[in-house]
Amino acid sequence: MPRNRKLDIVLKDIVIESIAAEGKSIAHARLPEDDPDSPGRVLFVEFAVPGDVVDVRITRKKKSFLEGRIVELKKASADRLEPFCTHFGICGGCRWQPLPYDIQLKAKQRQVYEQLTRIGHLQVPEFNPIIGSDKTVFYRNKLEFSASDRRWLLPDEDPEGLGEEQKCALGFHVGKFFDKILDISHCSLQPSPSNEIRLFIKRYAVENGLSFYNIRENRGLLRNIFIRTAVGGQTMLIVCFGEDSPAIVPMLESIRSEFPAITSLYYVVNTKKNDSITDQECILFSGDEAIYEEMEGLRFRIGPKSFYQTNTGQALKLYRAAREFADLSGNEVVYDLYTGTGTIAQFVSGRASKVIGIEYVAEAIEDARTNAAVNGIDNCEFFAGDMKDILTDSFIQEHGRPDVMIVDPPRAGMHPDVVATILKAAPRRIVYVSCNPASQARDIAMLSEKYKITAVQPVDMFPHTQHVENICKLEL
Repeated sequence: MPRNRKLDIVLKDIVIESIAAEGKSIAHARLPEDDPDSPGRVLFVEFAVPGDVVDVRITRKKKSFLEGRIVELKKASADRLEPFCTHFGICGGCRWQPLPYDIQLKAKQRQVYEQLTRIGHLQVPEFNPIIGSDKTVFYRNKLEFSASDRRWLLPDEDPEGLGEEQKCALGFHVGKFFDKILDISHCSLQPSPSNEIRLFIKRYAVENGLSFYNIRENRGLLRNIFIRTAVGGQTMLIVCFGEDSPAIVPMLESIRSEFPAITSLYYVVNTKKNDSITDQECILFSGDEAIYEEMEGLRFRIGPKSFYQTNTGQALKLYRAAREFADLSGNEVVYDLYTGTGTIAQFVSGRASKVIGIEYVAEAIEDARTNAAVNGIDNCEFFAGDMKDILTDSFIQEHGRPDVMIVDPPRAGMHPDVVATILKAAPRRIVYVSCNPASQARDIAMLSEKYKITAVQPVDMFPHTQHVENICKLEL
């Protein structure tokens, strides 16, 4: 990240004290203009470990806090680990690699507590201990890589000495820059053949003179790739192109020839200005329409647009915890909002009278219906559409008042109209599953006029990142 040219402040011998939200660490520091008797301003530092002694260059200066980056590690914390990834510190992910995993888990549990109590101003019971991940590397079943015709250059690289093919990238976004892509040589998040596929596609594009995407000008052929892997060994690849071209078919043919283990090969021609493919046609080039995962004997179909938890092993633990919080006896009507491919709905169906699943993505609902039929489940109904438009008073009158609601919204949380409808429906119990405890806290604050939190279960789905999944049990 380029430093703020208006600032030229380096603070010496800063002792890192603790972990903060957003993947940063906390220290305290005084500037020359600060009161010498004050404890100092809060200083947020990236890539630091509690116990480190560091020199920090200030990148942001505010009245109540400072932000900075390490310019020299004077003394490493006894807890500091050597990062396992060569891209650490530049790639936007896996920021907590130097932190031992037990410290990561404690920080995440504390993060959930602070967001519920400070953002939502909620009364919370004693938390269940956070559920850690058995795998801390190669745990993801889905990754997206972006292409760029102007990759992020490392500090020691001279752009004048690079050929055009050396300026291209197929990798991850850098930090908060929407248009900066770091070329990735190896990623430890997803098992084989993820790395091999990405490297082959980049090499093929370069050797055959195919253009890489330019996000600012919305032009270029190779735009994104999505790779999904299943525990059983199936692999789905979706190649996204920024324009239509006769070069697409030969490229896909080469990929299929090089990787016969790819069981589903799709492509998308996306000419719009954002990378989302939910509104695009995914064209099956070869192989099966879907890949499959299994949990407790249930089989789940995953298509190119399906939402499925990206850490398969942790998803099973998450769903079991959600089912336990639902506390079903077999007679309840359950609503599963933001159901995706119906995984949670079907996971709890054996202990419910009826389950209603609602999801925005129509293709995911088709997968959910297929999954239910394959699994011999006949007490689940699934509906596609915008949640605030589907979940209405008339819908509830038609399909039955819910005894239990399970909600698993996207990071932004629930629309206020959805919260209002839930309050009207007044289910006895709500199980709120969230990948963003901050928006979860906001939503539960709105629900708190009728509900109280009776149990909290954090689950770590994303080791080495600051992200954490959380389940809250709410009761009338």
